[in-house]
Amino acid sequence: MTGILYFSSTGNSLQIAKRVQERFGGSILYIPKYDGDASEFERVFIVTPIYSYGLPTPVFDLIPRLVKDKEIIVIQNYGGMIGGADALFYDYAMQHNLNIMGIYTLKMPENYTLFLVPPKFYTNSILKSSNKRIDKILDKIENEKYKLPNPHASTKRDTYLKNKGNWHIIGDRFSVNDNCVKCQKCVQICPSNNIAVEDGKIVFKDNCIACLGCYHRCPQKAIVYLDKKSKYRYVNPNVKEKEIGQNF
Repeated sequence: MTGILYFSSTGNSLQIAKRVQERFGGSILYIPKYDGDASEFERVFIVTPIYSYGLPTPVFDLIPRLVKDKEIIVIQNYGGMIGGADALFYDYAMQHNLNIMGIYTLKMPENYTLFLVPPKFYTNSILKSSNKRIDKILDKIENEKYKLPNPHASTKRDTYLKNKGNWHIIGDRFSVNDNCVKCQKCVQICPSNNIAVEDGKIVFKDNCIACLGCYHRCPQKAIVYLDKKSKYRYVNPNVKEKEIGQNF
């Protein structure tokens, strides 16, 4: 059986994972809810966004515990720049002796929008062509035209590790405004258990992984960053919002 392990905060990786499942079958599993080592699968897909030229924390933590004898195919999606994240992933996987067959990168809408908001027409254009571009990658995989990054390619490893080490700081910069109705959806969907209710108030702790799932998916748009009043939120319209973070 094929295992499709994914991490997604706003649905981009889930759209890709579901496309993989349509083509190759298998089970879709949300990485923060998966504590296995992939030994139950014949082949493994890892579908992940690129964060700061590298891996989201749940994906970074997954790699060391995976079994060494499974064929692994990686699809990374990005909103800004790749920055050598594919080469960094490959190097990290090789350090753990994983059997990486191919690594592919794919442009998807930007969801790290705390400072800049992409034009709506640009986001819509990327979404409109996304399935076609996903299918081109899946065609290559199906025909065993595997692609691996140059092992000597430059990466932004130091930048990634520095940023990853500082992501927890972002949690202190979130708060809720008067629109909050205490529905606790943010508490439920946070992949790092960084949000809690204490004394009747929503509290952001110091274990944030900068996925921005809470920020984008709050039903009331009540979560704000540094008290900014931006109303822009992004959730991939090609998936059902309630499916993000679920297994299939």
